[in-house]
Amino acid sequence: MCGRFTLTQSASALAEFFHVQPMQNLAAQYNIAPTQMVATVLHNAEINQRELRQLRWGLIPSWGKKASIGTKLINARAETVAEKPAFRSAFRHRRCLVVADGFYEWQKQPSTKQPFYFRLQDGKPFAFAGLWEKWISPEQEEITSCTILTTDANELLQPIHNRMPVILDFKDYDLWLDPEVQSLPALQSLLSPYPATAMTAYPVSKLVNSPKHNSPECIIPLHEQNSHPNQLN
Repeated sequence: MCGRFTLTQSASALAEFFHVQPMQNLAAQYNIAPTQMVATVLHNAEINQRELRQLRWGLIPSWGKKASIGTKLINARAETVAEKPAFRSAFRHRRCLVVADGFYEWQKQPSTKQPFYFRLQDGKPFAFAGLWEKWISPEQEEITSCTILTTDANELLQPIHNRMPVILDFKDYDLWLDPEVQSLPALQSLLSPYPATAMTAYPVSKLVNSPKHNSPECIIPLHEQNSHPNQLN
């Protein structure tokens, strides 16, 4: 699964990379957690351009009774996304890019779980394959939310966790965002594990276990923190 990730790049760098207008007041986030607002790229059909928008993480289906259902739908499995009632319509019509530059997974150990941080070797931002929905509450409150697709772990992640978020190749962004593309085989072909050779990983502090911690210390390699314990005080 994918339960925490980061986005520390500047607004101008993201705008250039994703070919969108920069988002104002986009602060660095070192420990993004479910139900928080996340940066996403959608296709705006009215102007036929990409658009950077903040959506709530945890998809609320249009037919959902309560917004709380979103806490159970932060991820969608790539293998079943086209069939599940909560996701199948969005998979065909409402796909998005969830913007990130790293993510965390936890390795089960004899008496604890050790968090690891994963990012691309080149340090560039990237996009998770996402879906989005618009939900209207009984009180007429409108919430636009999203979910992140997951797939089998690649060779880098396998010792840590058996699943990983779907990281899309840059060349596939337009295809994923195009609402006219509804071919299930074409879409499913994009949902494979990202090449392990293009990624790197290292253990980090258990600070990330709590979403209250949102600072650069979250992504410092564990061995560097052990060498400089005062930086965590």
